[in-house]
Amino acid sequence: MKSAKLINGKVEIIDTQKPCLNGDKGAIIRVLGCGLCGSDLVKIKHSTAETEKNIILGHEVVGIIEEINSDSSDFNIGDTVALGHHYACGICEYCKNGSVSMCKTFKKSNIVPAGFSQYIKVDNNHLKKTVYKMSQDLPDDEKAFLEPLACCIRAIRRAGFDFDNRQKNREHCALVVGLGSIGFLMLKALKNFGVSAYGFDINSQRADFVRSDGFLYDEHKKYDVVFLTAGSSKAINTALNSVIDGGKVVVFSSVENDVSGFSNNEIYYRELSIISSYSPDFSDLKLSAYLLNNKLVKVSNWSTYYSLDNLAQAVDDSFKGRIFKAYIKI
Repeated sequence: MKSAKLINGKVEIIDTQKPCLNGDKGAIIRVLGCGLCGSDLVKIKHSTAETEKNIILGHEVVGIIEEINSDSSDFNIGDTVALGHHYACGICEYCKNGSVSMCKTFKKSNIVPAGFSQYIKVDNNHLKKTVYKMSQDLPDDEKAFLEPLACCIRAIRRAGFDFDNRQKNREHCALVVGLGSIGFLMLKALKNFGVSAYGFDINSQRADFVRSDGFLYDEHKKYDVVFLTAGSSKAINTALNSVIDGGKVVVFSSVENDVSGFSNNEIYYRELSIISSYSPDFSDLKLSAYLLNNKLVKVSNWSTYYSLDNLAQAVDDSFKGRIFKAYIKI
């Protein structure tokens, strides 16, 4: 079968063995498509000869279960599913403290061999914790937003917002800085949490895009929470200038280097809370599936389709900002 691999810093499509269960608990999924995540781009950009051999490309997977060996009755052969690629143990100190993405099991677990493949293998814990049936009413590229949306939900919850307390959330306003696909997705998630959401980007085309969907920006307003979804250190000052005293800044992206950062004294004297959020918990994936399947979060016409053989072109177009979001149809 075909699968993507990073070789000498370049994305190559190779022939490799189709995964099989060999009596293991889990499932074989025929991949219909996979979204190209910003984290894939970061891995590619910063890869070295030493690190690239361990890089797994693609995780925003949509597919059909073709083979299954599980005690669970939740899934059957032929089910269309989307999934999260990591799962936590649920019993370590990180998990008990709510930092599931720091769990050692979380960091080690993954799909085999890569999301950008014709087939993948998921284990029994994936089936129990991160795989979800998706509505047939959704196009495949929209189903692929399960994991990215769950990441946004995680960040919103870490900021202190409860989905079951949407009425109270309406008292608060939040600004999203950086309006790529993940920033726009964050806006839509915030809206579903009841938070008054605003968006800012130095790219006027992106700002106009989200404005057409009702998300505005008020430069004279101060915000209770600012979500940093831009992969640029320049966004840090925008966040600090936009957040209220005593407010929160949620760091939701890596930046180009560690030279720039938050001013210690500004954090101290303004009593700012700097929070980070990395990857979702099981409950975030569950809520994400609910919001997508019930079309409460709509992401129609966001994605540009590419074939697996043209994955390298999708990567290049993404780096150069020619597209909003790439979906690789397998």
